[in-house]
Order: sequence, then structure tokens, then C-alpha cells
Amino acid sequence: MCRSDPWRHSRVRKYEDELQKCRLDGASLDLSDYHPLKPITVTDTKSQRGRRKGSTSSSSSSSSSVAPDPLSSMLDGTDPLSMFAAASASDDLGRRRKEREEEVGADFEPWSAKRAEILARFTTTERLSINLFMGLDKGKVTSPTSAVSEKVRTRLEELDDLEEGSQKELLNLSQQDYINRIEELNQSLKEAWATDQKVKALKIVIQCSKLLSDTSVIQFYPSKFVLITDILDTFGRLVYERIWSMCSDPHPLPETFSAEDVNDTAKETCLNWFFKIPRLRVSAIFKCNRFLSRSGIQDTLPRLTSMIRGIGDPLVAVYARAYLCRVGTEVAPHLKDSLNKSFFDLLASFRQIHSDSVQNQLVMHRVEIPVYLTLYSPAIHWILQCVSYRAPEALLTEMMERCKKLGNNALLLNSVMSAFRAEFVATRATDFIGMIKECDEAGFPKHLLFSSLGRSLASADPPENERLPILNEAWKVITKVRSPQDYINCADIWVEFTCRHFTKREVNTVLADIIKHMTPDRAFEEAYPQLQSVIRKILTYIHDFSVLFSMERFLPFMDMFQKDSVRVEVCRSIIDVFIKHQQEPTRDPVILNALLHVCKTMHDSVNALTLEDEKRSLALLINGFIRMVSFGRDFEQQLSFCVEARATFCNLEPVIIQLIHTVNQLAMETRRVMRGSHSRKTAAFVRACAAYSFITIPSLTSFFSRLNLYLLSGQVALANQCLSQADAFLKAAVGILPEVPRNIVIEGKQRSSEGFLLDFICNFLSTLLVVPDHPEQGVLYLVRGLLNMVQDYTWEENSDAKVRVYINAIPLLAAVSQESYLYSIPKVDSNETLYGGDPKFIAEVNKLCETLIGQVLDHLKGLGRDEVKFWHVSLTALLSNTSVAPWQIGIRTGNLLIMGLFP
Repeated sequence: MCRSDPWRHSRVRKYEDELQKCRLDGASLDLSDYHPLKPITVTDTKSQRGRRKGSTSSSSSSSSSVAPDPLSSMLDGTDPLSMFAAASASDDLGRRRKEREEEVGADFEPWSAKRAEILARFTTTERLSINLFMGLDKGKVTSPTSAVSEKVRTRLEELDDLEEGSQKELLNLSQQDYINRIEELNQSLKEAWATDQKVKALKIVIQCSKLLSDTSVIQFYPSKFVLITDILDTFGRLVYERIWSMCSDPHPLPETFSAEDVNDTAKETCLNWFFKIPRLRVSAIFKCNRFLSRSGIQDTLPRLTSMIRGIGDPLVAVYARAYLCRVGTEVAPHLKDSLNKSFFDLLASFRQIHSDSVQNQLVMHRVEIPVYLTLYSPAIHWILQCVSYRAPEALLTEMMERCKKLGNNALLLNSVMSAFRAEFVATRATDFIGMIKECDEAGFPKHLLFSSLGRSLASADPPENERLPILNEAWKVITKVRSPQDYINCADIWVEFTCRHFTKREVNTVLADIIKHMTPDRAFEEAYPQLQSVIRKILTYIHDFSVLFSMERFLPFMDMFQKDSVRVEVCRSIIDVFIKHQQEPTRDPVILNALLHVCKTMHDSVNALTLEDEKRSLALLINGFIRMVSFGRDFEQQLSFCVEARATFCNLEPVIIQLIHTVNQLAMETRRVMRGSHSRKTAAFVRACAAYSFITIPSLTSFFSRLNLYLLSGQVALANQCLSQADAFLKAAVGILPEVPRNIVIEGKQRSSEGFLLDFICNFLSTLLVVPDHPEQGVLYLVRGLLNMVQDYTWEENSDAKVRVYINAIPLLAAVSQESYLYSIPKVDSNETLYGGDPKFIAEVNKLCETLIGQVLDHLKGLGRDEVKFWHVSLTALLSNTSVAPWQIGIRTGNLLIMGLFP
């Protein structure tokens, strides 16, 4: 156990003394008496060391005249065999540690990520064909009593049946029909294996693997390769799991097992599968080599790599290499030599692409050479990725030099830039541009090469002094691309490089060039995803919106988004970035005008069909923008902005509510800043803010939003000594109380509004304490008006909400009878000052209180005994805590009456 005491230290070790104690005692040898054949006397020095002090036993008692067994020394590991085994174990440990270090990590793009991309990219409208084995369901079930020779003979006959023409060719299949057939075969393979029909499963695999040699619809071949290898992967997994299960009796194999841990039965079965599967199909069960020998995979992988040289069709050969690299990387990622060999074999076979046989094939299929070369890209890219993964710089440089010797083949160069580490490509960007210039434009367009280079430069930085020449060289090629779609695909990639390393001048130039290419014939309508990507990249690197909107071509670039949904999405992204990265409020007119236009675009997209969630999302973004607008002490300009915003965003109620809150805050800030100076001007501005709120609140559809804003605005007006405006707000709130619906919709559900109404009335009553009576109105006219509205309101049946309002009003009446109120507003004379404890005022309060208590008593008489007890406790607590001294109003009488209801 570790101790935290800083004063404790480990004991002092005397290593020299300890070493002496651990050494064996030396025994003298009389060489004169030595003879090779003479029996050796062995002395047990350990017994001497372990004997008690003072013992008189002689050491000769542990001696023996019998020569020891030479093999007995193996127990302490000193014999040659033990030493060899220990060295071998050490080598295995080192090898496994090295293998773990070279395992594929998370930074390696898996095949599953490329699979979907290939299937989506390589499609066809031509009709396809497939050979189906017609004897898939003819498998014979051998009885347990059948002889082994009969079982073997039956299986051989079934395999021969596959070669004897028992197949049917399905013609005129669409691409989807073809995919469905392949999926059916994959499912049949699983079902056959599950029902122990191994021969049937093997037939399916052999049949499917033969399809890989068919290039009749050549544009579809990459997708066909993906579909067929899915079946081979399934078969390999099933075989591996089968042999693994045979080794798990009685104990399962460890993950790091060796061939010595595998029993003979499992090895025999594994060999049987290898003998059944011809030639390159062994790649499907390549992982099973682990069950046979320690060096099985290491010996087999080079042999399979060499066998691919015999495939005549270069397209089939490159995908066979890709499959072998995939399997090899999954099973033995540390065996890099075979991966390198696959790549160099690929380079050697590149001349076949321009052979007469391939050219004739392309003429027959009516396929142009640029289209044909793109079919190689997935396979070559995968091979290069496997070879270059965590490869040393020397190997990558060698691969790059070998590519140069091929005459800078564009297809290969494109794959090199895509697969090699971005840092490697970025540091040699100038060299790659030189190689791109020397490539033949006819076979592979140069703009695709620059696209691949741009992707690498988006992830890694080239030398600083080379960045501008790199951009100029790239854009010379990009701007000459005639196809708008090809142009924008390439320009989209290089926009990030431009934004990352250059100023707004270069970015503006790029935007101008994009507008020039995409405006004719409204080509931008087909390139909205790429144009959106350009906007996202600009917003990623430019967070200063004064710089962004000062670029002359930015807003014209925005005008290319003509489709409403896309335009709104772009505007959302702009406002979202502004809210996240704008550090301080702004008053920059360029920013405000531009963002008002952006927000108006978002607002104008709202219609009767817009979902509430969408409205809420847009309102949050617009409110975020409004909160970031500040004109400092120029309060009139701030109010003008709010007036403009109210007209602009009138269809989004949350935005209107935010504007009212902003104006109320503006009124309070004005009073705070301008205190003691320009009082008339300040009062006029506050009245203007109150007028803004008073005009705007009725436009809201939510009753409770209107009620709360009336109350809030009245409180703000009262705090600014604008008594007439405060009176108008509070009267307006009382006036709409009868219109409050009994049910409201909250998050899509109907709920009773009584709870919300009670909360509002309680807040309203607490405000009325400090509101002075109007000189032309009666005593407590606002309180009376509120109670009259409560009396006339249609409450729910059997509801006690009205009585609760009356009970909450009683403490208010008690408070207004005090000589000094609990709280007040500076520079506002409340009723305590206006009436000064006048007896007539107290008498009016007393009458009003007696009326309320009478209403409460009438309610209590109609309740059951348990309910009366509940109200008794509540009222007693309330009345006993009412600070009225010396009970100047009729509350005491009411209390006695209430108490008299109970025995």
C-alpha cells in the first residue's frame, strides 16, 4: 500500500552485500587429482548455507560418488534443448510484439468504407448475365451407416456435376436483378453451411469466383468484384469458424494460438479445404493457414502473389491483387514484402493496358480509354494504401521514382497522390505538379490529378514559399476545364487550400472565377452540393464577418443559390457561424445589412406548411443575431434597428418576443446611463420604447406571452416613472384576462391553463402593491378590475382556482393598509404616500377584504369535511402570517368566522 506520509522513505539498500550473499560458495578443485573418467563429487552448498549456526554436521554428508544424469540439468534450463526453446520463445515474443506494432490501426481506411462508394460509382444500364448451378438442391444426404469411401465418392460426383454442364445462364438481367441474384447466392451459401451441406456451399463459391473472370459489361466490373468478394468473405469466415470450433474441445484456443495448439483432426480438415479449393480461390480461406503451421501464411502469401502474374486480363489481375492485399492486410499486416511485390508486379503489367487485346475489347464494348482507366482506380488505390500504410520514407520515394519511369502514367499518379500520406505529398507538391504536367491529357484528365493533389494539401501544408506557385499552377488548369460539373468538383477542393493559406483577395478571386464558370446556362442549378461545400469551407476559415462581407464577390456568389431550400440552408450555416464565433456585439453597417438580408431570407421561407420545429429553429438563429447587435449609447439607433427588425421578422413570434425584451432592456439601460442628465430626452425615449412594446404586444397569438409582456413592460415603465404608460400596460393585461383559453397547447399536448393563469395573477398582485391609484379612478381600481375579471372568468367545473385568487389577494389588501410598504420603487409615490393612512381608504380596503372572505366562506360551506380541514389549515397559516397591525381590516372577523366553522 502506498503511503502519503512525506517523511517516510524506503530502506537503504546495500546492493554489494546482497550480491555477495546471493552468490554460490566457491568449491576448491584439486587439479592434481583430476581425471576425466573419475567420478565427480558434487557438494550441496545450499545445505551449508541453510544449516543452523553451530551445527557440527560435515559437508561431506552431501557428497556423492555417483555421476549425475546429464538430462537432469534440463530442469534448470541449462541443457541445449531448453536453451534453444527459450530462445525460440523469446523470438516468438519479439515477433508477436512486432506484429502488434504493425497491425492496422484506426487511421487505416477500411474496405467497408470503400465498398459503398464503389457500388454507388460504378453502375450500368446494360443487361447482365449470370450462370446459376441447377443442382444446388440436389445434394444427397448420406446416412450415418454409409461407408467412408461411398461418402467420398458421392461428394466427388457432386463436384464433377458442376463441371458437366448442369448450369443455366440467366440473360437480360438489370443491375438490380443481378445484385439480387448475388445476394440470393450469398444467402444460399449460409443456409447450405448451416444445414451441413458443405459440398453445396463449395459449389456456390466456385461458381461465384468464376464470375470474376467475366468482363462482358466492363463498366460494372468494380461493383461485380465487390459483390462476389462478399461471398468469398462469407465462405472464408464460415470455414475459419468451423475449424476454430473443432479446436475448442475441451478448451477454446487463445487468440494468440500457434499451430502446435491445433489438434490433428482440425489440421486434417483444414488441409482438406485447401485441397478442395483450386488456385487463387484459396485467398478466401487464407486465414486458415494459422491452423497448419507457424510459417504457413508467410510461405503462402508470396506464392499467391506470384500466381496472379498468370492472369491475362489486366483489369481482372489488378482486382485479384487488390483482394489478396486486402486479405493479407487483415491476416498478416506485418508481411510487407508481399504487398510491395504486388505493387511492383502491378507496375510491370501496366503495359498490358495499351495492348491490342485490351484495345480490341474496348472497341467491342464501345468504352473510351479515360472511362476504362477509371475502372482501375479503386483497386490501385487500395493496393497503394496497403503498401504505403506506415511505410518508411525510403519505400515511398522508391515507389514514386518507379512511377516516374513508367512515363508518369496519370492513372497511377492519381492513385499515388490519393493513397500516400498527405504529409509526404505536401512536402513534394512541386515535384508532383511537374509529374502532372508531363502526363498525357487524353488518357486521364489533369484536373482529376489536381483534385487528388488538392485533397492532400487540404490535410497537410506544403512549404510556405511554394504555396502561391502551387495555387497558380493548379488554377491555370482548373480554370480551363470546360465541363461545369468537372470544374466545380475541382474548384471545391482547392477553395479550402486558398482559404487556409491566403487572404480575402485570393479567396475573392476564386469566387469570381466560380461565378464566371457556373452562371452561364444556369449551370449552378446542378451543382448546389459543391457550392454549399464552398460556403462551408469559407466559413470554416474566415470568422471575421467584416472581412467576409467586404469581399465583392461573396454576396453575388450567394445569389447563385436560387432553390429555396438550399438557399435557406446556406443562410442558416452563415448565421450559425456568426453566433458561434462573433466575440463581441457589433454595429458594423456592412455586417448588419448583410446579415439582415440573410435572416430575412430565412424568415421569408416560413409559410403555412412550415413545421413548428423548423420555425423554432429559425427563430433561435435570428434571435442569436439580434442579441449580437449593439449600438452602444446610441439608443435611438438601437431602437430604429428594432423597429426595422419587427417589420422584417413579423411572421416569427419568438423573434417579436425577443425584440420586445430587447426594447425593455434598452429602456432600463437608458435610465441607468442617462441618470441625472437630459431627463426630458431620456423620458421621451423611454416613452418611445413603451410605445413600441404597446403596439407590438397585441400582434402575438400566445395569450400568456401577451400577459407576461404586458406585465413586464408595465414594470419597466413604472421603474422609469412613466406612470401613464405603466397604467396602460396593466389595464391592457387585465382587459385580456377573460379571453385566456381554458386549455393551451404545450409541446403538442393539450393542457389546462389554470396553473399558468394563477401564477400570472400572483405576480400581477405583487406588482399592484407599488402601483399608485389614478387620480380620476377609484380606490384600488386595478385590484378591483382584476378581481371582477376573476369573478366573470369561466373556470373549470369544481375548480378552486377562483378561491385561491381571492385568498392570494388578502395579503395584498393587508399590505396596502400598512403605514410603510414592504418595498417600493424609487421616485414613485405609492398609495402609502398618496393616502397617508386615510380612514376612508382603510374603510374601502376593509370592505373589499370582507367581500373576499365572504366568497371564501361560501366556498367552504359547500365542501366536504376533509376538504374543509385542508382549507382551515391553509387559511389559518395565511391569516396568522398577515402583517396587519393591529388588524385594521376585517380579516380578524373573517378569521373568527372561519374558526367558528370547526368544532
